[in-house]
Amino acid sequence: MPPSASLPPLDPDSARHSARVAAHLRQAIVEHDGWLPFDQWMAQALYAPGLGYYASGHIKLASPAHAPAQGVPIAAGDFVTAPELTPLFGHTVALQVAQVLAATDTTVVLEFGAGTGALADSVLAGLDAQGIAAQYQIIEVSADLRARQQERLQVYGDRVQWLDALPTAFSGCVLANEVLDAMPVSLFSYAPDGTVLERGVALGPTGGFAWEDRPASEALARVVAARLPALPGYVSEINLQAEAWMRAMAGWLACGAALLFDYGFPRHEYYHPQRASGTLMCHLRHHAHADPLVAPGAQDITAHVDFTAMADAALESGLQVLGYTSQARFLMNAGLPELLARHDPGDVSAYARTVAPVQKLLSEAEMGELFKVLAVGRGIRTPLLGFARGDRLASLG
Repeated sequence: MPPSASLPPLDPDSARHSARVAAHLRQAIVEHDGWLPFDQWMAQALYAPGLGYYASGHIKLASPAHAPAQGVPIAAGDFVTAPELTPLFGHTVALQVAQVLAATDTTVVLEFGAGTGALADSVLAGLDAQGIAAQYQIIEVSADLRARQQERLQVYGDRVQWLDALPTAFSGCVLANEVLDAMPVSLFSYAPDGTVLERGVALGPTGGFAWEDRPASEALARVVAARLPALPGYVSEINLQAEAWMRAMAGWLACGAALLFDYGFPRHEYYHPQRASGTLMCHLRHHAHADPLVAPGAQDITAHVDFTAMADAALESGLQVLGYTSQARFLMNAGLPELLARHDPGDVSAYARTVAPVQKLLSEAEMGELFKVLAVGRGIRTPLLGFARGDRLASLG
């Protein structure tokens, strides 16, 4: 299914790739009795080997600082993340990472989904500036992105390693920037009689993709009913895979903290009655829209994070919840103003180029308020820098 007229057209290579992904999804629907639950649709569209958005070689991320050198114009990507906007993001995160490493008496950092390698690059540089020669481990599901990371981070030699599986025991600092939002979510809706329905994808009369709701499983209906009252016509998401990921962390995080950066809300805001269409969002060539059934394999599909669910999963599995706040407050607490003060405002042009992306990171109208930071861990007794002021843990209740 091609993008709508309001979205940018696909280039010929992307169009052919999307057609292959669409054929794969049609076959999956046929093999599942004509209906594919949305979490399985999203998993295949994003991660099907050699086909999914994150499993193929198509460009996903644009890096303002590195695009010209790589010959990749910013418009070729689909979205830009905080580490790509400015290295000051990673340098600030490194100040918080250093505190965690000191508390655990380690020098090991583990990042999930490292994108272009921008966060790893700036965190390593920030730790080096503090005299910490960290060992940096990466778990990356995309072979394409792993190759880009290896090229970018080769200057650090064997200090950077890529893991093919979760560690059995880990001590140090874990980073995950915009990882939870890309985990496949289940879609649900409430029927007029209060029945919980699960939304999936079927084939329309002409072979196109179409939404279809069916009665939810007893397990899914029970979880949904426990989290929000019956609101007829209400549609939203639940990310059971992200919650399972959090619970699994309790099995291998022996001592340390995980810093999770993502966009989302506490539950009372996530399932607000006025947010009746959910938070599902797609990104195609820097255009945000809400239709995941178009351009499969050529666009990103995400959902906002229910941070209450993530905190509950951590606590239920034996982890501590160490802090929760906005990205802006975390960066201010962790030391971004001090890092920015090292730049000379007398060089007006250079200073403006430095400040502009920082303003985007901090602005309530941009990334500063929508993005949140959740810290969970085990064995950390020192309050974390990033949550010293403006901690919103109470809002997760």
